[in-house]
Amino acid sequence: MSEALNFAGVVIVAGGRGKRMGRPKQMLPLAGKPVLVRAVEAFTKVPSVKQIVVVTPAENRDVLRKLFPTIVFADPGATRLASVMSGVQALDPRVQAVAVHDGARPLVDPAAAARCLQSGFETGAAVLAVPAKDTIKQVRGGMVEQTLDRSALWNAQTPQCYRADILRSALNKFGHLQDATDESQLVERLGVKVKIEPSDYQNLKITTPEDLIMAEAFFQSGAQLRTGFGFDLHRLQAGRKFIIGGVEIPHNKGFLGHSDGDVVLHAVCDAILGALCAGEIGLLFPPSDPTIKDIDSKKIAARVLQIMQHHHAHLLHMDVTLVTQEPKISPHYDAVRKSLAQIFEMDEKYVSFKSKSHEHVGEIGRGEAAMCHAVVTLSVGEKA
Repeated sequence: MSEALNFAGVVIVAGGRGKRMGRPKQMLPLAGKPVLVRAVEAFTKVPSVKQIVVVTPAENRDVLRKLFPTIVFADPGATRLASVMSGVQALDPRVQAVAVHDGARPLVDPAAAARCLQSGFETGAAVLAVPAKDTIKQVRGGMVEQTLDRSALWNAQTPQCYRADILRSALNKFGHLQDATDESQLVERLGVKVKIEPSDYQNLKITTPEDLIMAEAFFQSGAQLRTGFGFDLHRLQAGRKFIIGGVEIPHNKGFLGHSDGDVVLHAVCDAILGALCAGEIGLLFPPSDPTIKDIDSKKIAARVLQIMQHHHAHLLHMDVTLVTQEPKISPHYDAVRKSLAQIFEMDEKYVSFKSKSHEHVGEIGRGEAAMCHAVVTLSVGEKA
C-alpha cells in the first residue's frame, strides 16, 4: 500500500510579462475571474494541498489576498527557474511533495493535479502530459532532418510534482542552467526517472490571444446563460445613513429598513437569486428576525455569493439604475461601480451603475424614498 500524502505544497509561477500576448496574461479576465485566480482555485480543491505559494509581482497580490487570505507570496526572478527557486524557498519545511504550476494554466483538473502529486510523492517525480497530436519534424536550417516517432512523444504540462527533497536538490545543483524550460529536466539530470501522468487537452497554457479564446470556450461549454431582475424601494428618514452599493453618500436622510437599507445591494442580490431561481433576500434574511437588525448589506451579498458558488455560477455583467430625487448621485458613480465590483468579485468593466431622477413626481420626487432596478447576467454550470 502506498504512503498517503498529507502535506503538499504548490508553487504557482506567475511572473511573466506576456510578450506573446502583448500584455501580462495572468490577470486577464477568464469567465469573469482573472486567469491566475482560476489557477489558484483549482489547487484549493486538492485535499492534500496545505500551502499555496504564488510567485507574482506586488501589483497582482491585492486581488489574490482578498480571495485567498492564507496564500503566501514570493518575488519573481529574472528567469522562470529563478522564480521557481524563489517560490520553493517560501515553502513550509513540513511540505512532503511540491507541485510547480504555471499561473497561465487555469483549466487544470484538480483530480488530475491530486493524482500527479501523489504519484510524484511515491516515485520522486511526475508530470501531467498529453500525447502529441501532430507529427513532429526535427528541423535544422529550415530543412527537415528527420520525422520523430509521434507515438513516443508527449507534450508536458503542469503541475510537475516532486518529493520536496528531490526538487530542492535539483534546483540547488542545476538551477543555474539557462536552457532548461521546466524543472523535470533538472530532476532528470539527477538520475531520477520522471513518471508521466495522463492529463487532458483542456489544460492548455494561455500564451497567445487565441489561447484565451479557447480557454473561454472550455469554461463556457455546458454552461447556461441566465438573466435576473431585481427591484427594491426604501423610505428615506432623517438620522439614517444613505448607503448605496456599499458606499456611504453624505446626505441629511438615509434609508429606513430592517437592514442598513442599501437598495442597490438588495436589488442586485434579488436579481442574482432570481437568475438562479433561488428565492429572494427576504427569505434568507427575514425582517422578523431581530438578530439581524441593521445588518450590513455586504453580509447579505456575501451569502448570495455563496449560493452562486453552490450553483457553479458566476456573474458576467450587471446593470444597475438607482431612482432618487436627492442627493445627486453622478459624482459617486465611480466609487459605487468600484465597490460593486469588489463586493461581487467582478471586473469593474462589467459593472454598469447609473441614476435617474423622478422628476419631482410622487414620494420619490418629494425626496421621501428611493428605488433601484438591477439586471444581471450569469453563467451557470460552467467548468468552475
